[in-house]
Amino acid sequence: MLNRRNFLTAAVGVAAAGGLAACAKEDEGGSSSSDGNGGGKKITLGFAQVGSESGWRTANTKSVKAAAKDAGYTLKFSDAQQKQENQISAIRSYIAQKVNVIAFSPVVVTGWDAVLKEAKTAKIPVILTDRSIETSDDSLYVSFIGSDFTDEGRRAGKMLETVLEKAGHKGAVKIAQLEGTTGAAPALERAKGFKEIMDADHKDDWKIVVSQTGDFTRAGGKQVMAAFLQSNPDINVLYAHNDDMALGAIQSIEAAGKKAGKDILIISVDGVKDGFVAMSEGKINGIVECNPLLGPQLMELVKKVNDGETVERRIKTKEGDFLQEQAKDALPTRKY
Repeated sequence: MLNRRNFLTAAVGVAAAGGLAACAKEDEGGSSSSDGNGGGKKITLGFAQVGSESGWRTANTKSVKAAAKDAGYTLKFSDAQQKQENQISAIRSYIAQKVNVIAFSPVVVTGWDAVLKEAKTAKIPVILTDRSIETSDDSLYVSFIGSDFTDEGRRAGKMLETVLEKAGHKGAVKIAQLEGTTGAAPALERAKGFKEIMDADHKDDWKIVVSQTGDFTRAGGKQVMAAFLQSNPDINVLYAHNDDMALGAIQSIEAAGKKAGKDILIISVDGVKDGFVAMSEGKINGIVECNPLLGPQLMELVKKVNDGETVERRIKTKEGDFLQEQAKDALPTRKY
């Protein structure tokens, strides 16, 4: 496996660095006296993060920074502020800086081939974290570490079956869906997996009556849910693609004089601490966990890739599912 980089033209370097300075916020961290490479040269990792749109993302960033520091790597970190062009600029900057490995969590699924071909030409291996991409050439990245979002959608569907049964619900299930960022892998795949369960087992009794993006933010969830309730006041289930949107939606549900978790049953994805607090209060009925603490696994993978070892193309994270009655016991153990 390729693990070193060749000379990149000065013109590309200047343009890339200038683009990053204009578009994204970058900082360095993770340095220590340890070399992080068994006595050899210290590994430099360039990491391009999506942004800081949710509690999940904040926990993910902290995990990456802490694990890089513990591993003794030099970390060059950028926050793309949920803009693909910022991530592309950051990746080009890392290429110009001749980092050892590049890792990033893609804002959206498509549009990465050109910049990843530049990384491949520079002989810098690329690792995808948290989110996958669609590419015409699978050799443009060496591995993807993260959750199976389609399976999370399926788990959410099966969880709703349990929640409906526990609530003694009879009759039509009218679902509002708060989608993640348009074009992002978790939004597309969580919707896909949930629909698989609907189509297979609930064609006659479940219906998604309204669905719109809330951009994975609490403010977005609040705003979109308020509009949902005005256009579809008989909604009785909310499926939110992340906890932050569900938490925002709860504010609008309560403002409309309805009880979250009772009048409108809520299934969410992520498992952040605030989500568990709401679930312990009876406002969320079930949460499908998506583990953000990828830092330690990522640093192990970076070391192997840098050393030229063969690595798995797909590495999944360990996760669980939680119902309302489990929330109080699980809350003290939540690390994010």
